[in-house]
Amino acid sequence: MIFIVVKWTIKPERSGEWLSLVDDFTQATRNEPGNIFFEWSKSVDNPDQFVLVEAFQDDAAAAHVNSEHFKTFVGWAPTAVASTPQIISVQGVPGSGWGEMAEVKPA
Repeated sequence: MIFIVVKWTIKPERSGEWLSLVDDFTQATRNEPGNIFFEWSKSVDNPDQFVLVEAFQDDAAAAHVNSEHFKTFVGWAPTAVASTPQIISVQGVPGSGWGEMAEVKPA
């Protein structure tokens, strides 16, 4: 599995619309063969920062970065970011998606 986390710091004047701006890209990516998950969260420390957590099957990376929706996204995204996104990308992660945490269970 390829596991990726990206911190996106968005220009303050664009951050309120960020999730709407990335919705088509998000939906298209989630529908890609080989996508395991593609989830956005908003930072609790920085109102202009979003965190993208994504995972793909090991053989799905090339199709993702060569897709039209990815090319469209990276074409306009520089107009919305306040700084270069920070990324962690790891290939060969064991597993096939989310698992349950053993230490915490509902009471």
